[in-house]
Amino acid sequence: MIHSLFIINSSGDVFMEKHWKSVIPRSICDYFFDAQRKANNNEDIPPVITTPHHYLISVLRSNLFFIAVCMTEVSLLAPHPSPCLSVSATLPTGQLSNVPWRRSGVKYTNNEAYFDVTEEVDAIIDKSGATVAAEIQGYIDCCIKLTGMPDLTLTFINPRLFDDVSFHPCVRLKRWESERVLSFVPPDGNSRLLSYHIGSQSVVAIPVYIRHNISFRDVGGGRLDITVGPKQTMGRSVEGVVLEVPMPKCVLNCTLTISQGKYTFDPVSKVLRWDLGRIDPTKLPNMRGNVQFTVTQLALSGLKVNRLDIYGEKYKPFKGVKYITKAGRFQVRT
Repeated sequence: MIHSLFIINSSGDVFMEKHWKSVIPRSICDYFFDAQRKANNNEDIPPVITTPHHYLISVLRSNLFFIAVCMTEVSLLAPHPSPCLSVSATLPTGQLSNVPWRRSGVKYTNNEAYFDVTEEVDAIIDKSGATVAAEIQGYIDCCIKLTGMPDLTLTFINPRLFDDVSFHPCVRLKRWESERVLSFVPPDGNSRLLSYHIGSQSVVAIPVYIRHNISFRDVGGGRLDITVGPKQTMGRSVEGVVLEVPMPKCVLNCTLTISQGKYTFDPVSKVLRWDLGRIDPTKLPNMRGNVQFTVTQLALSGLKVNRLDIYGEKYKPFKGVKYITKAGRFQVRT
């Protein structure tokens, strides 16, 4: 599904855009401009450009670039000659099956099925701590090691949270559309079962808060005071917290006192990086920036797996679900 469409003229200006889901900023076109600069001519620009959360499809017509933004993985097939071949109707034993993403005759001593629900929070927080914009990019990865040809059914407590979902080819779309149930014969090993988007129209709870007081003077330097704490984490710990603070070009060095973690300042890029690690709610760390964090065993959207059922096989596998929330494009304004 096309998320947004941008039209770029020969001068490199975006003069027309159309959005069908949430509004994607024009800055997404920077990935296209980077590829354009690296190409020798317009014909050498890749037709599909991968970004952290989207795919950009570019088409050149009458000196205009049409840039379609999608969340679903795209495959472009070039036409090629099809020679006549004699194909046997019998499949080789242990190699192929009638299910193209799974071999036949798979055997395991220990049968296991594990699922990782990962959500990345993209947010903009203003100076007062209020949320200007927030959305979630999520995906469910699975590690399936099951004997034979199992048929799995995965149900959720709150499946209506999903928006703009992209599925692995193994998922039966008709059953999802009618019952909101994931029914599939899984690939063997690791794979991404689905990815989804929860837009700004939904209530997205930010798991950290930042209180800051930053001031700079033209001469004599400035002051920096930042405090970070957990917020609405349901008792889960916030780990892997990293703050990156872009400094003005006039800043030559930073001498700071911190109560936790360690910091570094790059005098070339003018970026201050504070690596906090894990936040202790009883002793908050004190020192506009980009924020990184990880909250284990929590899906910020409230998504929860209800149960996993297996059909077609008689064994009982080990089953597990892990939830992770981490920062995507997370920005705090000063």
